[in-house]
Amino acid sequence: MEILDQIKRPTKNEQKVAIDSYTALSNVLPQLSKECTEIEIEETHAKIKIPLKALKLLNDVLKAMSEGKPISILPIATEVTTQKAAEILGCSRPHIIKLIEAGEIPFTKVGKHRRILFEDVLKYKEQMKEQQRQHIIDIMNFDEELGLYDT
Repeated sequence: MEILDQIKRPTKNEQKVAIDSYTALSNVLPQLSKECTEIEIEETHAKIKIPLKALKLLNDVLKAMSEGKPISILPIATEVTTQKAAEILGCSRPHIIKLIEAGEIPFTKVGKHRRILFEDVLKYKEQMKEQQRQHIIDIMNFDEELGLYDT
């Protein structure tokens, strides 16, 4: 999928601009109460109306860019290939195939190709993180029971 292939870290200059813009927008957002607000493009003096939700999303994008994080905005319903899902999850494509065939991740078939909703890949990734957190807590509790971990 072309969109995911184009994700790159912001340049140092983009980071600097994002820091300044994030700070300014963060200070203004709490003062906005309407569902839609009008902003002016300084260079052209064009005025555009932007939904408040979009401004909040822009604020999140600027924050991520200011921290040097690569960002991408995709519609939730975007479908990815099994290869792209494997890259997102940091595993092999055959492992993804096993997961979807075991019913762990929902998918659809387009011809003979499997497609997975991007949202489902992220949901699975979050489930795995939660399971890892729980395993760490379980190990710490077991170590404590054995007297190996001193609180």
